[in-house]
This record gives sequence, C-alpha cells and structure tokens, in this order.
Amino acid sequence: MKSQHSTQTMKPATAAKKLGVYLPATPAEFQEGVVSRAELIELQADPPAWLQELRLNGPHPRPVVAAKLGVSIAGLARGGITEPLTTERIEALKQERPEWLEKERATQADVRKETVRIKKRNAERAAQA
Repeated sequence: MKSQHSTQTMKPATAAKKLGVYLPATPAEFQEGVVSRAELIELQADPPAWLQELRLNGPHPRPVVAAKLGVSIAGLARGGITEPLTTERIEALKQERPEWLEKERATQADVRKETVRIKKRNAERAAQA
C-alpha cells in the first residue's frame, strides 16, 4: 500500500518569521497565499529582490531589531520600542546611544555571562559523574 505525500505548507506569518522579515512589508501575494516547504527553501537559497531589500533595509521585526541592537525583545519593550524599525533607524539608535539601550545591552551581557557560567558548571558536574 502506497501512502500519498502531501505538500507541507505554512501560513505567511510563519514563513515571514522563518525568513526574518516583517510580514506587513512583504508583497501582497506573499501575505495572501500559503508557502510550501520547497518554496521556503527556494526563498532562502535564492531570495528575490523584495526579500533582499527587506533584509537589508527593513522594516525589521522585533527579534531582528533586538539582535541588531544587542538587547532582548523584552528590553526593546522596556525601552519603548514596540514598532518595527528600519536599518537606518537602528543605526541612528546605535549612534545616539540612549540610556535605556546602554542599560539593556549591559543586562544582556550579564545574561550571556551567566549562561556561560552555568554551562561550564554543568559540564564540570557531568565530567565528575
């Protein structure tokens, strides 16, 4: 008995998230359709001009904005950044270095140090066991 393979598809919001782009900034045909796994792989391997432009200049979704600024998504919210930002605005924030951004970057650095410390401690415990 042969089983039929169905094509895996995803909603445009899921595909946009996987591509790291802000869905409302994508073309209408992307927003209104469904994206197959094969189409997603093709978009990742050979991005069309609109995808290249969005990745380069934005507007960027919050996870991308947070990564570019070196803070957490929660840190963005604490800093009052709730909307998507363009690359130009992100660079301007980096130059302005507002107090909230410096504070959130320091917090993020502390979190990374603690994560490394815990990972090292766990590795040492595993080696002793």
